[in-house]
Amino acid sequence: MLWAAAGVVTLAFLVVLEIAARHYGLPGPITYQVRELVFPPKSGFLLYASMALTMVVLTWRERFIAAGVAIGIDIVFLLARWAAGVGLTEDGHPFGNGALWVIVGCAVIAVTRRTGRERLLLLKGVGLGLLLVAGRKTGDTWLLITSKTRPTVLDPYVATADRALGDPSWVVGRIVRATGTVGAHALDYVYAQLAVAAVVVAMYQLRDVAAERRFPRHHLVRTFLVIGLVGPAIYMIFPVVGPVFAYGADGGHWAVADLWPDTPPPIGTPHPIPFDEITPRNCMPSLHTAWATAIFVHSRKGPRFLRHAGTFWLIATLTATLGFGYHYGADLVAGVVFTLTIEAALRALDRGWDRSGIQLVAHGTAVFAALLLSYRCLPVEMAAHPWLFGPLLILAMLSVVHGFVRTTALWEPKAPPVPQPEPQPELGVVP
Repeated sequence: MLWAAAGVVTLAFLVVLEIAARHYGLPGPITYQVRELVFPPKSGFLLYASMALTMVVLTWRERFIAAGVAIGIDIVFLLARWAAGVGLTEDGHPFGNGALWVIVGCAVIAVTRRTGRERLLLLKGVGLGLLLVAGRKTGDTWLLITSKTRPTVLDPYVATADRALGDPSWVVGRIVRATGTVGAHALDYVYAQLAVAAVVVAMYQLRDVAAERRFPRHHLVRTFLVIGLVGPAIYMIFPVVGPVFAYGADGGHWAVADLWPDTPPPIGTPHPIPFDEITPRNCMPSLHTAWATAIFVHSRKGPRFLRHAGTFWLIATLTATLGFGYHYGADLVAGVVFTLTIEAALRALDRGWDRSGIQLVAHGTAVFAALLLSYRCLPVEMAAHPWLFGPLLILAMLSVVHGFVRTTALWEPKAPPVPQPEPQPELGVVP
């Protein structure tokens, strides 16, 4: 019943977003997903990653068959497009259709050929794969809505408050530019393939699903989806486009000035500024930082390679978000607090709400709200006293990090004590 209710709510949400997108004359997430059954997909790597998530419920023999079928379908589609002289779209990939067809095929098999728990398990795997792709399409539609419904942005407030942190986007932007095309391309790849990194960690967490015939209570995909669902709602409250648009060449004539990354903006009286109806207002909080933080947290219980990969992806993502001018430092601080609060809420929900869980979530929520209010109401004071407000911002974030680490460590199941053998009486001694 819980999975059925979640499916109905998700479908209703997708329908609402589809209607909203149609209102602005553009296709919504459902249309985009259906198109990728035939047309060159925009997210080829993501479709295969989604298929990999679905395959966690299959046996090894079924996995090899599914992978072979997906590759075969992609080859057929590629040859058909080549024979028809149809090229790729601007953002299209030559592969990915086969993976989506395999996921849909698994859903058909679950309904027609499986029964009972086996049907439910396979449908859960299909839902997991489709939700990852739907989350990407839903995010694209959300970004469209933010650009259409928020004609003004609050970048001057965040840019002014960012002085308390030392204008990190301007600093890192100059460093990335100094590395040349090699550094930029490497960071761009890490930034763009964040979902694939998440799938690697999720597959490690779900590695025993096929053998145990059940999913674990909590895993990375849940956190990813909740972040993607709640984050865009904050965009509507605090619309920000980022330094490369508000203060850089990418903003065109809408930019305040062409300053990024060479010259930090002058301190003045911040005010909302009008912006175009194309650029997403997707900076506050930084969801790339949020997702990378979630990957880092969930990789801590993996093998050494996975832990190192999670650390690398977090550092590289933070560098890319700042170095490409997509985010301010204040966005990253808010993103970390945002993620740990959501992760704490999901873990508390799984184990049952108690005092420690309520306190942890309340603390994270209060800190996140305080960050947004300070960016909006105290940016001039923060810029004027960076040695006071800069450490306060970092300490506020670290208080959430410390609370999360300490509380979740107490939630971990304790290993039972090893029974000690009773001492044997010495020979010749009457006990």
